[in-house]
Amino acid sequence: MIGREKTGILLLAHGSPESAADVPEFMRNITSGRAIPQEAMDEVSHRYGLIGRSPLTDITMAQAAALSRQLDLPVYVGMRNWKPYITTAVKEMVSDGITRAVAICLAPQNSRTSVGLYRRAAFAEAGTELKIEFIDAWHDHPLLIKAFAEQLRTAWDAACREAGAGVPVIFTAHSVPCRTIQAGDPYGSQAKETATLVAQQVGGIADWSFAFQSQGMSGGTWIGPTVEATILAYKSEGHHGVLIDPVGFVCDHVEVLYDIDISFQQFAAQHGMKLWRTQSLNTSPVFIDALADLARSRMEHLALSAS
Repeated sequence: MIGREKTGILLLAHGSPESAADVPEFMRNITSGRAIPQEAMDEVSHRYGLIGRSPLTDITMAQAAALSRQLDLPVYVGMRNWKPYITTAVKEMVSDGITRAVAICLAPQNSRTSVGLYRRAAFAEAGTELKIEFIDAWHDHPLLIKAFAEQLRTAWDAACREAGAGVPVIFTAHSVPCRTIQAGDPYGSQAKETATLVAQQVGGIADWSFAFQSQGMSGGTWIGPTVEATILAYKSEGHHGVLIDPVGFVCDHVEVLYDIDISFQQFAAQHGMKLWRTQSLNTSPVFIDALADLARSRMEHLALSAS
């Protein structure tokens, strides 16, 4: 048996700067110290300045607290690109006497550009002192789908009432470089599968599509279609509004609060389109249930492997 005092949960996330002033250091963390064009740095700082402060860290901590209460186990938070860093969280776990952990990346769809990097950082710091059961992907977990479907049903019903007609849905996830997908990364197909399962569970949505948002500012081609092109396609079909459901994200942060609520909102208005979006999962009870179910299933695996 695994003693509870030796078992912990590790939630992993991207991380977010505390303020616009922290953006340069944050961006250097993302690029592993590579030079960043000043115009790109200025644009990111501008975006964080407009939303005031990203709530990603606070929400992740709240998710961890809710999960800890449900499991009656310690839950730690590690960020790849900002404080608290993954290395700090793993060191804290070891210091607290944790010997076995379930690691859940708060990016349900697996990509080597996100989940893969979090995994590498966690295992590098854990060494032989902490046995980690790492969850690589959970994009199709029934409770995750249920949580997204709950938010979509509420938002879609409200949008349709306001529009007086059926409103098409654009599911989104963060774009990645085309070379990543061409190398066999499953991220794109997993993101679309999440959207398909959510749409099926809600039912009745006649028009929906998938688009990738937040394409990078660096060189190279990133996967699409873009949200902007998809909005224009729906306009050409005679629609007067769209609902965005970012199923690639599980909480509010800059890609939701700026990219969707400011940039896409402005783009839609400029083209005579109304734009709605679903509420983020944040600390949705069903979402916390999904995390708890993931953790319990992997804890059972740890127990079996230790016996």
